Amino acid sequence: MYVEKLDEAVLAGQLRAEEGRLLDRFERYAADILDRYVPPGLRRGDSLVFAELYAAGVTPPAEEPRRRLIAALLAGETEARGPLRLTRAQSIRLAEVFERLGAGLGRERLPLHAAHAFDRAAGLYLQVEENGGRDRCLLARSRARHRARPPGVVKALEAVSDLLAGYGYQPYRLFGFVLVQLAVFILLLTQISDTAVGQDAYMVLMNYLNPLGFGDTRDMPHSTWVLFVIEGYSGSVSLSIFFALLVRKWFRL
Repeated sequence: MYVEKLDEAVLAGQLRAEEGRLLDRFERYAADILDRYVPPGLRRGDSLVFAELYAAGVTPPAEEPRRRLIAALLAGETEARGPLRLTRAQSIRLAEVFERLGAGLGRERLPLHAAHAFDRAAGLYLQVEENGGRDRCLLARSRARHRARPPGVVKALEAVSDLLAGYGYQPYRLFGFVLVQLAVFILLLTQISDTAVGQDAYMVLMNYLNPLGFGDTRDMPHSTWVLFVIEGYSGSVSLSIFFALLVRKWFRL
């Protein structure tokens, strides 16, 4: 019944508008199942109760892939939130299942369902302190939610955030943006100043980290003053964001 509703929304071209409401219904279904769920017994080692459903879901055949993915996602919800306590090995295995389900749901044009799966995976990775896996899933969740968002200013800003720093989970990508800024400012300075290229490059590099004073630029054309001011603010903002994201990543704030 639930998958039929998804199919209807896809055929009607209303999936973007309806997926959030359908996901709420999915969570109600999961809660109803949990109320009636009776575990089949103790699990051994790192085995999972619904391993067959997961195998069918993460590698779905050409026939009814959406149905198999939703069934596996529902099974994962039941196992993750059910009465049986997960061991560390089971938590990692189930997190990997959710991660693969998220990728599959994304391919099926169900970005909010994919984000839900990635969120569950991130939660399980957090429980076992697998920070790399958690960051990877949180990044995938942010990208899935971005795909579900309608066009507009917010989506454009999110795209910039992803491009520059991977939504904060890949702060080292900002280095590329810093290098681009430096190259642009050096190029602009060589066009408006009459000093040697090496000196221009030196002044740009120093101004980016520590803004030059009036005495340093007194003998230069006034147009360079504007350039140095813009560069100084750009460097201050870019480096502040970089170090804030780096500290957040290192110390898991």
